[in-house]
Formats: sequence, C-alpha cells, structure tokens
Amino acid sequence: MRIEANGLGKRFQRDWIFRGLTHVFEPGTATAILGPNGSGKSTLLNTISGQLLSSEGTLAYSHAGRAVAVEDVPPLLAYCAPYLELIEELTLTELLHFHTRFKPLRPSLSPQALIGLMYLEKSRHKLIRDFSSGMKQRLKLALALYADTPLLLLDEPTTNLDRTGMDWYREHVHATAPGRLVLVSSNVPEEYDFCPQQLSVTDFGAQAAR
Repeated sequence: MRIEANGLGKRFQRDWIFRGLTHVFEPGTATAILGPNGSGKSTLLNTISGQLLSSEGTLAYSHAGRAVAVEDVPPLLAYCAPYLELIEELTLTELLHFHTRFKPLRPSLSPQALIGLMYLEKSRHKLIRDFSSGMKQRLKLALALYADTPLLLLDEPTTNLDRTGMDWYREHVHATAPGRLVLVSSNVPEEYDFCPQQLSVTDFGAQAAR
C-alpha cells in the first residue's frame, strides 16, 4: 500500500489540528507518528485512514501499482486503537468468527490458532464484556496484526497492557510488520522503536499558527 499526502490539513471549527503535511508513505515501510498527548496524532491517523475527511490538501492511495479510491481503503487496512469498541455480547470464539467474515486473517491462520497466539485458550467461551482491559487490548491488537491487509495502523497500541502484554506486542508486531505499510501513533518508544521513519506532529502542526 502506498499513501501520498500533499498539503494535508485538518481543523475543527476554526482550530487547526495539523496543517501542511506533505509526505509519501511507501509500501513495506514503518513510520512512527510522534507528538505529546493532544497534539493531533490520532486525528492524523484517522484522516490518513479515510475515516475523517481532510480540511485541505489531498490523499492518494495505491496498491500493487493501481490507484485505490478512499471508499475502497477499509478492506485493505487493519486498525487498532484503545477507543475502538468490541462487540461485548459475543464470546471470544463468536467474535473471531464474526470479525473474520469481513476482515480475513492471514492465510493458513484460523480463529482457533489466533486464540492460541493470544494465550487465551481458557477464555474462548468467555464473553468479551468479562475480559479485563488488557485482554481486550490484546484482542484488538491480534485482530489488526494478523489481518490479511497491506496497511496496518496502530494508535497507542500498548494502552492497558502490562509488562507481559508489552512483550507480547513487541514479539508479534515484529512478526507481522514486514511487507506492510505500518503507521504507529505513539509517544512511548517501546511501541515504535522498530520504525525506521518518524514524523512529529508538532513539526507540521506548527503550520497551523501561521
């Protein structure tokens, strides 16, 4: 997946969140979106994903050498963020079978195998609403990391994870990032230290004051 941003900006009412971003995100690369809390990292990620419309500038998407319309981007991306909701009335097994109907897992990986990768075998028939916050975050991560998509977006991926969960994230993001376009919104180095490229929201966010 390739994404080209040209003069991208987003504002709410009269306040610019970021402005003047021109950058090309190349296939097979990993980029960290950095900045303090409240600087607009999540807004930028949501804009790049097509979930929010930009206020100015353009975004161009392509995959395997072909242009992709913004409305066709969702099947090509996997997204993990603390604010995304899970269907809590389902059990873990039910949720995985439902979710993978529209967001398939990587080839040869079954929902049951994914449960094993998450170390949640004893919770396969447990309702999601009864999961701890850490278990829910690990589930969100697994659904994104192991989705068969060329674009992976991670917003503060280790929120609610303890040390064991952090180690799990680092192991599995290293296993699944190669070959994909990966964007990580974070201000925690352990979440993005595998990313060779970095963008600071404050660098182009400063354009908003001009």
